[in-house]
Amino acid sequence: MKIRTAFTAAALLALAAACATVVEIPGDMPPNKLIQKAQEATDINKYKVALQYYGALLERHGDSAEYLATGEYEIAFIHYKQRKYALAQDEFESLLARYSVPGGDPLPPRFKLLTEKVLARLTELGY
Repeated sequence: MKIRTAFTAAALLALAAACATVVEIPGDMPPNKLIQKAQEATDINKYKVALQYYGALLERHGDSAEYLATGEYEIAFIHYKQRKYALAQDEFESLLARYSVPGGDPLPPRFKLLTEKVLARLTELGY
């Protein structure tokens, strides 16, 4: 899982770097600050910036169940908000599958519930 998470984070960061808006994210920025900055960017529809912060969260703190679930959920939700429904569906399904994996740290239950709700909405939309 760590390799996949690192690969996902690296791919997101590479994608973000290819876009016009690239932010400098200090290497010592704590995870709660990464989340805060990502949420602030999301609130003003700066999704590329938000994805960079969530990518950094996954890259640096993806070994924590809390931060892994937070980052993956929020990235999928940004894609949902951008109407990239097929991508969002894949990401939400991947996150939901993590809840079925035995062993490891338990993931926060709130993201399972939120993911199930968004997937139900995607089903209504025909995805």
